Amino acid sequence: MQTRITEMLGIEIPIVQAPMGWIARSQLASAVSNAGGLGIIETSSGELDAIKGEVAKMRSMTDRPFGMNLAQLFIRDPLSMVDFVAENEISFVTTSAGDPSVLVPRLKDLGITVFHVVPTIRGAQKAIDAGVDGLVVEGAEGGGFKNADGASCLVLVPEIAERFDVPIIAAGGFVDGRSMAAAFALGADGVQMGTRMVSSVESPIHDNWKQSIVDGSEVDTVIVNRHNRPAMRVWASEKARALDAANEPAQLAPDAMMGTYFGGDMESGFAMSGQVQGRIHSVEPVAEILRRAWSDCQSVLRALGTSVADGSISK
Repeated sequence: MQTRITEMLGIEIPIVQAPMGWIARSQLASAVSNAGGLGIIETSSGELDAIKGEVAKMRSMTDRPFGMNLAQLFIRDPLSMVDFVAENEISFVTTSAGDPSVLVPRLKDLGITVFHVVPTIRGAQKAIDAGVDGLVVEGAEGGGFKNADGASCLVLVPEIAERFDVPIIAAGGFVDGRSMAAAFALGADGVQMGTRMVSSVESPIHDNWKQSIVDGSEVDTVIVNRHNRPAMRVWASEKARALDAANEPAQLAPDAMMGTYFGGDMESGFAMSGQVQGRIHSVEPVAEILRRAWSDCQSVLRALGTSVADGSISK
């Protein structure tokens, strides 16, 4: 089964790994690419020298396609990163956290395939006007940086699919074959997985964070910085709940974040996590996550097609 995403990106499975700061580096991204999906290298950590090294590592860890995210809000000199992408022959880029007209035309002139991350219909229109090849449509149920007033994928994906004839990667709430099948029904051509990738064996973060996902339910996340910037959906630690309740700014102090990411102190910084954590029950290898999700997705779609042909819908 091929989709516009698999054909455009040269991958086997239409699953893209989310570009999570400090997490979406060579260890995880190469595992995703080697499993047939598309690994993405992040820039939202702002550690550009380290990130450039991660791209070099990718060349030795996979011969499969991979991409890079350019998160404009967190990059001091975005245009220099465009040059880096071109010099390193990275053929796929997602842009986010900024005006698509700043980077998309320049990337397109270099022959690079570009998708922009959008949380609204208005954002989608701006990206289309800038000349993107496709869109990452990001629902508010997903983890990480968010539009605090955004809609869910159930609302956004079909509306954007109806308005714009470009490939869509649906992001937010996708974790397995059943949710992937739902994305295709909504009009997407592939999905992005973040929280599921964070809780994979190859994810570099501390086991305490992975276990918080496994133990968490769909109500164990909150949005901090709801009225500040950047708003984030995170695991509902006592610290995060208190800041959300008091509507106080959440500071992204590097030492505190590292204390959570790699030290395992879940009250130190903020652990980005989506509502879909309630459907994640174990830490598994990336290859198994992708293989089973894609196999189950196709089984669900075939079963639904058979049910429709028979005149009955079943689970």
